[in-house]
Amino acid sequence: MRCPYCREINQDKVIDSRLSENGEVIRRRRVCISCNKRFTTKERVEQDVKLMVIKRDGSRVPYERHKILSSLQRAAYKRPISDEVMTGMVDAIEDTLFKQYDREVSSQIIGKLAGDQLRHVDQIAYVRFASVYRRFQDLGQLIDEAQEVIEHHVTDAPGQQRLFE
Repeated sequence: MRCPYCREINQDKVIDSRLSENGEVIRRRRVCISCNKRFTTKERVEQDVKLMVIKRDGSRVPYERHKILSSLQRAAYKRPISDEVMTGMVDAIEDTLFKQYDREVSSQIIGKLAGDQLRHVDQIAYVRFASVYRRFQDLGQLIDEAQEVIEHHVTDAPGQQRLFE
């Protein structure tokens, strides 16, 4: 393991290990022996079954968890959504994907699942995400989507503000 501070290799000691993310990840606290700084690592089992994502242009690419997480983080930029909630959304999306699809899944299905998760957590982040995922061509389409979110509001998450109050 390389220390993220001093960049030394294999100069660390594990000081704490715990299960996290519903027992699917091992979280380890480490201390670097060289610089004495602490950092956290997470270990996750690699998926043996590789899921392929069919993109809009018809190309196929391997499924990558971090792409979903980064798109959710971009949509939720400067919104009050914690990292734990983000990770939970990605876990829920993955659960659905790996239960329902064996080898291939469309990127539109992944986008719909991600949008559904965001819609329940934060309306503004959802509208941001939908504007990219659904490729709105003009402001009218964006306004229509925002209006639909207002009319079909699911539930209020703690601390979530209403869209266009």
